[in-house]
Amino acid sequence: MNDREYDSDLQNALQKLKIKYFSQQMTEAQVAQLHQKIEEVKKMEQNRQGKNQIVKFAAMAAAAVIGIFIVLPNTSGTIAHAMEQIPVIGQLVKVVTFRNYEYETERNMAEIEVPEIQPDEKMDGQPQDSTVKENLDRTTAEINAEIQSITDNLIKEFETNLKEEQGYQDVIVKSEVLMTTPEYFTLKLICYQGAGSGYEWNYFYTIDLTTGERLQIKDIFKEGEDYITPISDEIKRQMQEQMDSDENVYYWLNDEIEEWNFKAITDETSFYLNENGNVVIAFNEGDVAPMYMGTVEFEIPAEVTKEIRK
Repeated sequence: MNDREYDSDLQNALQKLKIKYFSQQMTEAQVAQLHQKIEEVKKMEQNRQGKNQIVKFAAMAAAAVIGIFIVLPNTSGTIAHAMEQIPVIGQLVKVVTFRNYEYETERNMAEIEVPEIQPDEKMDGQPQDSTVKENLDRTTAEINAEIQSITDNLIKEFETNLKEEQGYQDVIVKSEVLMTTPEYFTLKLICYQGAGSGYEWNYFYTIDLTTGERLQIKDIFKEGEDYITPISDEIKRQMQEQMDSDENVYYWLNDEIEEWNFKAITDETSFYLNENGNVVIAFNEGDVAPMYMGTVEFEIPAEVTKEIRK
């Protein structure tokens, strides 16, 4: 075995030990907190008529349905337009439901809504800048292709497990528009898989509407400035503050096993800009904390980055 293989095996073993160790540390209060989070997620969305649209982020299907209900995926552009659920949400883009995939039995449940970002032809009744439009067409096509690849893989895995009768399984994909201003648009893709236990992870897609380009975290800051250090230090400060104030909160920050500890973000770390224009750093389950903590986010106050922001 070479050094690379050894290091890979060691990291995999440490990750498994990490999850096993902290999954056994849940107190009754933590279990209650986890159930509360699940209930909150179930109620997170509302449709345009104001009716609650329940998101079944639970380990098993809530309803015991004897029959099978399947909605075949829709891929027609005409159908996608007819299924538009959100009108113009920014000055340059809108979101439609490109495809629905639903399947529910007593043991298996899939509820997958595939969003598609579509450039709008005009802004406030005026033609768009040709360069921005060209960039926006390319950017939205790239994002849509990525989203479709993610959801296609989830559907394929779900159907494979059906054929192999792998037991109970839930798959959920939803989306949420987090930001829409004249400058920025952010779409969040929310994914969940459950098979006895569940795992949630998210993708964030932010477009700079002034250029039509997909926004990267480095684009927010002045060229050559170190933004990694101040943001990472602020995250560590918030982690420690939360742990000091709540014994049920735990992050891998000062753990005895050094490899587990959060050290710094990277250029690939998920982020978005909130309504205040502040950077929000987002982590999936298990990235920086035990699984029971779920997905976690840290808003970076403006004063932390004001000297290096563009």
